[in-house]
Amino acid sequence: MRKIALFIAMLLMPCMSFASLLSSDSNTPIKSELKQQLMGSPVYIQIFKEERTLDLYVKMGEQYQLLDSYKICNYSGGLGPKQRQGDFKSPEGFYTVERPQLKPDSRFYKAINIGFPNAYDRAHGYEGKYLMIHGACVSVGCYAMTDKNIDEIFQFVTGALVFGQPRVQISIYPFRMTDANMERHKYSYYINFWKQLKPGYDYFAMTRQPPVVSVSNGNYVVSKPISSQVVHPQLASNYTLPKAE
Repeated sequence: MRKIALFIAMLLMPCMSFASLLSSDSNTPIKSELKQQLMGSPVYIQIFKEERTLDLYVKMGEQYQLLDSYKICNYSGGLGPKQRQGDFKSPEGFYTVERPQLKPDSRFYKAINIGFPNAYDRAHGYEGKYLMIHGACVSVGCYAMTDKNIDEIFQFVTGALVFGQPRVQISIYPFRMTDANMERHKYSYYINFWKQLKPGYDYFAMTRQPPVVSVSNGNYVVSKPISSQVVHPQLASNYTLPKAE
């Protein structure tokens, strides 16, 4: 009987490991040995300029769990949104990535075009192009990562899009938009713009769901999702992406 019990316990070990993964703290990065089980699942990205951090979240069950946090090697132009070509600023706001925006053959190793200018940017006459999250650790308006980190980020974004996520949301904030940080920056020239971003930050902090964002009269508007429009791609596991030629 003891041998049978031991055999059953060995069979259940992978399931138990994955169950413990699902019940872990949503702010704690997932263990590296368990990451591959989530390759191909929906993802969401938050970027924080002041903290020089990119947080990559993966959908587990009905909520998004922190997969990992990555230090940003470089960005340019300080806090505040990008407004014109050549101002060397890195964008802030709400962006989306679809498959054509993936650049596996970028001269900066690998790159993800964030989709600047978006509807908000165009409504304000902001201009610029080729604003990326990429490798090579150099930036002129982009968010530059180490090659090792962009490898993992690129794989998870590509895997999510291949497995059916129609677009990956990227929320780019000047800093973690806590009440304390908003108070600290309350005299900034950009404070009214940042007040439009804060509801998106708060919504994700409260629900662990990416915010639903639209643009109305030149302003960002965060609203509750309409359940019938929410797409839930199938959870993928043990998916290996082909290497780019």
